[in-house]
Amino acid sequence: MKKTIQTVNIHEAKTQLSRLVDRAVKGEPFIIAKAGKPLVKVTALDAPTPTRVRRLGLMAGQIAVPEDFDMMGSSEIEQVFESEV
Repeated sequence: MKKTIQTVNIHEAKTQLSRLVDRAVKGEPFIIAKAGKPLVKVTALDAPTPTRVRRLGLMAGQIAVPEDFDMMGSSEIEQVFESEV
C-alpha cells in the first residue's frame, strides 16, 4: 500500500514551515505547490549523526604557555627589520 504524500501550497508552507519540517524529519515528506503545481519535495536528509561531541577545554592543564610568550623571537624579528639591505 503506497502512502500518499501531503501537498501544501506555498503560503501554508511559509506559515507552518517549522511544523512541516519537524514532520519531514520524522519520515513524513511533503510537497510544496504553487497555484496547484508541485514545485519541490521536502524530505529528511540521511546525514549521519555526529558521534563525537566537541568539548571546550579538552586539553586544560596539559599545555603550558610561557609567561614571555608574546616576546618569543622578538630579538630575531628586530634583527630582520633593523638590518640594512
